[in-house]
Amino acid sequence: MKNNGTIKCLNCQSELTSTFADLGTSPLCEEFVKPGNINKGQQFYPLHAYVCEECLLVQVGEFVSPEEIYSDYYYYSSYSDSWLRHAKNYVDMMTNGHGYGIDKQSFVVEIASNDGYLLQYFKDKEVPILGVEPSENVARESIKKDIPTEKVFFGEQAAVKLKNKYKSADLILGNNVLAHVPKINDFVKGLDVMLSEKGIMTFEFPHLMQLVDNNQFDTIYHEHFFYYSLISVQSIFKKHGMKVFDVQELSTHGGSVRIFVTRESNEDRPVSNNVKRILELEKEKGYLDIDLYTSFDKKVQQTKREILKLLIDLKSQGKTIAGYGAPGKGNTLLNYCGIRTDFIDYTVDRNPNKHGYFLPGSLIPIFHPEKITETKPDYVFILPWNLKDEITEQISYVRDWGGKFIIPIPEPIIV
Repeated sequence: MKNNGTIKCLNCQSELTSTFADLGTSPLCEEFVKPGNINKGQQFYPLHAYVCEECLLVQVGEFVSPEEIYSDYYYYSSYSDSWLRHAKNYVDMMTNGHGYGIDKQSFVVEIASNDGYLLQYFKDKEVPILGVEPSENVARESIKKDIPTEKVFFGEQAAVKLKNKYKSADLILGNNVLAHVPKINDFVKGLDVMLSEKGIMTFEFPHLMQLVDNNQFDTIYHEHFFYYSLISVQSIFKKHGMKVFDVQELSTHGGSVRIFVTRESNEDRPVSNNVKRILELEKEKGYLDIDLYTSFDKKVQQTKREILKLLIDLKSQGKTIAGYGAPGKGNTLLNYCGIRTDFIDYTVDRNPNKHGYFLPGSLIPIFHPEKITETKPDYVFILPWNLKDEITEQISYVRDWGGKFIIPIPEPIIV
């Protein structure tokens, strides 16, 4: 949030002066360009991540409102097979006697429920559900699956209306939503309104420690206002009378955590050793020291130079390069590095809603995956590198003509 030319922390309102990663300027990462608009230009915004010296929360600031970002959204969770398996495994864990007690008498609410990718598995088990999804086009897909869905931005006011219309939730979950909410304190107040007295909540988000350790700078984009350590997220919930009572480390999105949250008054849920262990690990690695955060930017700059050197070398040899995927992280990487069609001829994506469009900023065209078999590129640049195993298996036929894959993060390699 800007105030008189300064940028304020969205959590504690302290002035932000310490750089975490300056990625220049970029358009919104999901603002795909229609063919008729290719010559009309796009709005670019500063993509500069700061760390708050008071609360140690890494953030990019609210240059764009959530309403503008999510009014027409192109990310559909159901197009990733591995993500669907992840969602189903989660539902099985919460319902199959692991001590979480979610059954047919429970009420489950998912914030940012997308196209119903997860709630469909609760529905199969006849657990009462509600999805909360602000994006009109994505919510429609959820409703088509007969999943009750409210098209609204979640916060304290929305929570009051939802609780009055439905009831308190025994389980509230949100996958990759905490990063997307600029008014984080209003959001947590809404959770307080919506949660039953003994209810629990789970939230998944990419772990800042993994972002730093594995150089995942491309997971920074305007849609992600925040980048959380366990230290910073625990502090926010504690301020609202809640506690993180357990945490699980996940492989999704390049290394995420799933936190389990409840009211501090809920003595049935003591704080686990996992929470204490990860907090201690973060402290050992320096996440209470501002120098750890401010040293990251130089590492990012070096990776940019390495990616460009690899692409320049390959193009100098006359090699052809196609992209795979059109994810938000890919658009950050392409725009920060200045990669256009002079390096990557086109990209492909399984999501038909993106076909015929162009990537924001770079204006690289997006096609159906069959385009790869038609053109037989020498290299396929995998933009959603967190799904590299799934993708290289799906298009293993690239190796039939001697093609290879480029994985850009944590450092560019050819496989």
